[in-house]
Amino acid sequence: MSKLPLIGLTLEGLRQVASQCGMPSFAAKQMAQWLYEKRATSIDQMTNLSLKARQRLSEEYVVGREEPIAEARSVDGTAKYLFKGVGGRDVEAVYIPDRDRATICVSSQAGCKMNCYFCMTGKQGFHGNLTAQGIINQVLSIPESEKLTNIVFMGMGEPMDNLQPVLDAIEILTAPWGLAWSPKRITVSSIGKMKELRTLLDVTKVHIAISVHSPYPSERAQIMPVEKAYPIVEVMEMLKDYDFAHQRRLSVEYIMWRGFNDDIRHADALARLLRGTNSRVNLIRFHAIPGVELKTTNEGAMVAFRDHLNSLGITATIRSSRGEDIMAACGMLAGKEKDANS
Repeated sequence: MSKLPLIGLTLEGLRQVASQCGMPSFAAKQMAQWLYEKRATSIDQMTNLSLKARQRLSEEYVVGREEPIAEARSVDGTAKYLFKGVGGRDVEAVYIPDRDRATICVSSQAGCKMNCYFCMTGKQGFHGNLTAQGIINQVLSIPESEKLTNIVFMGMGEPMDNLQPVLDAIEILTAPWGLAWSPKRITVSSIGKMKELRTLLDVTKVHIAISVHSPYPSERAQIMPVEKAYPIVEVMEMLKDYDFAHQRRLSVEYIMWRGFNDDIRHADALARLLRGTNSRVNLIRFHAIPGVELKTTNEGAMVAFRDHLNSLGITATIRSSRGEDIMAACGMLAGKEKDANS
């Protein structure tokens, strides 16, 4: 029987471990300090636990850190790392340096159930949910871990489809006994799975990013089947219940495709959809993937779209493309490695 990982456990989980191993309750905070502040890689390093306690702990547990199994580096400094996943599908994390920011984009699932037409991850099917250990391991185990300033849950998977491990990971990231990050350093992306999204909003203070990609329901449904279950109009109406003017930010992700969603008519409709949400729009260049006929919008159309939104009072920016030379689109490195090993 394999040993259980300690990373990914909240303080309450570590208290249960301490109790099970006959350790005093304060040992939970000691373990948390070793795991998340001191970045221990073995139980033997936890020297303020008694030798007997460490031996007992080692009988059933390991720290649980796992190094990347592959990596690819871009000329622009972006690095994509492949980690062991679940269900036979590995997962990706991307390190993105940008002046004074160092962001990691983490995965929350191996594959995805949402089956968005334009997404490489969705085309690989769903293979399983990551545990909080699998999420936190991405943060702790990349070589640039201690440089990180921000984290975005925008990798493989839909975070709201794996809510509890995502919430546990956020608790570890933000709690004083964990990594003690401000929630302002964390952004969680979602297609708008409403019940779970509301829970996330109620119990955390992280920033939110909603994948829209078309303001027209029928058109959005063509590329995002989830529109039928979670209409974007209803998602945006729900988000009006929350304050995005002060402690947290609401972003809208909008990939642009030539001749599909990049004209001024779409910009007007998007502005109407977002009215009253205090959101800002990230316009994103499409990274072409196999089997998808949609084409990348030209720069002029993106600039015109951005400027029109700004003229309507909607803050919009064009996101810089990063890592195109290392297959930066989510799922492409994992898919390549899977094919190579088949």
